[in-house]
Amino acid sequence: MIKLLSVLFFCLLPAAASAEGLKLVVLGDSLSAGYELAPEEGFPEQLQRALSERGYSVEVVNAGVSGDTSSGGLSRLEWSVGEDADAVIVELGANDALRGIAPEITRKNIAEITRRLKERGVEVLLAGMLAPRNLGQEYSKAFDPIYPDIAKAHDSLLYPFFLEGVALDPDLNLPDGMHPNAEGIAVIVENIMPKVEELLAKAQSS
Repeated sequence: MIKLLSVLFFCLLPAAASAEGLKLVVLGDSLSAGYELAPEEGFPEQLQRALSERGYSVEVVNAGVSGDTSSGGLSRLEWSVGEDADAVIVELGANDALRGIAPEITRKNIAEITRRLKERGVEVLLAGMLAPRNLGQEYSKAFDPIYPDIAKAHDSLLYPFFLEGVALDPDLNLPDGMHPNAEGIAVIVENIMPKVEELLAKAQSS
């Protein structure tokens, strides 16, 4: 009977305990770097608190650089994501689209970032972006599939649109209409959390 109770006790322990000691890096641009926000209001910081509230003991590292493109993220990958990283959220590409960079360049960069991380044994969650519709249908058709295509090709997780539920909502964005405010970041964290938990589970098992 005691043995049975012991088995039941361990089965009922929160799954978060299995993520003990993991390091999660957020490789991104101003959307995740915390542009114009207080230090504790950015995406990595709010994600850290949300994970802690769920019982996870995970270190979330802010490797966001405002204004960064996918090319910039690729060029700084090796020193932005240390050898001790277990998982990475890749949040890049918004500035590529805003600058009208050729989608094939963005695709090549995101794919190479993902490939290098997976080669190192690091689990990846791609935070997808959508092209601004004022760039035209042809650009959108070339840009929007980048993230799902790469996630499938490299067996990585995908959150289709990082700004889901926040984009174009004036109450959830700064006056510039492009960057989430603290409340907007909170919405993003809540929406992306299931994928983050899946990412941590994959990192722990690998």
